[in-house]
Amino acid sequence: MGLYDRYLALRLRSSDAALPETVAVIVTERDLLETGAYETLEACLEWAFEFGADRVVVYVSVLDTEVVDTIRHELADVDAPRALAVRGPEDDEQADAPIQIGIGLGGKHEFAAAVQSLAEAVEAGELAPEDIDEAAIEGELVFPVQPDLVVKTGAERLSDFMIWQSVYSELYFTDVNWRDFRRRDYLRALRDYQNRQRRFGR
Repeated sequence: MGLYDRYLALRLRSSDAALPETVAVIVTERDLLETGAYETLEACLEWAFEFGADRVVVYVSVLDTEVVDTIRHELADVDAPRALAVRGPEDDEQADAPIQIGIGLGGKHEFAAAVQSLAEAVEAGELAPEDIDEAAIEGELVFPVQPDLVVKTGAERLSDFMIWQSVYSELYFTDVNWRDFRRRDYLRALRDYQNRQRRFGR
C-alpha cells in the first residue's frame, strides 16, 4: 500500500464523520470481461468491510440475459470475505446476506414484482389496501436494503438499479474504469461521502 493510500486511510479513520454502513457498487457485464475483474471485486469487498460496512450490494448490469448463468458460475469461485447471496432476473427470493449481488435484476422489474405480490395478497383477502405502506413494499423487495453510498465506475449514469432503495443514497461517480479501480479510488469515494451532509430528501 502506497503512502497516499495510507494517508487517505488515516484521514478516514481519524474523522468524526460516519462511514457508510451499506455500500452499493454498480458494474457491467463488460466490466467483468476484463482481465482481473473478479480479483478487483474480491479486493473491493475487503475494502468495504475493512472500513466499516456491514453490508455490500453489487449490481451487475447486463444487456444479454444469456450471460447471467456464466456470471453466476464465475461468482461461485470468488473468495468473498462474508456470506454471499446472488439473485438473477427470474429470482424473487429475498436476499439476506452481508454480500448481495444482483445480476440483471432491474429495479423497475423488482418494484413491479413487489406491487404485484401485494395486489395478489389484497385479492386473496390477506391484506387490506389501506395497510399497504412503505414497509409493506420493502418487505417484498428482493434487496431489502437502503445503500448509504452508491459507487459507479466508468461513467456518470446509473443503471436500472434499486430505484426504490437508493432514493436517498449518496451517489459517487468516478471516471476510473472497473479494471483500474484501486484501493485509493474506493477510499476517495468514502472521503467524499464523509464530506457530504446527508439530507434524506429534506
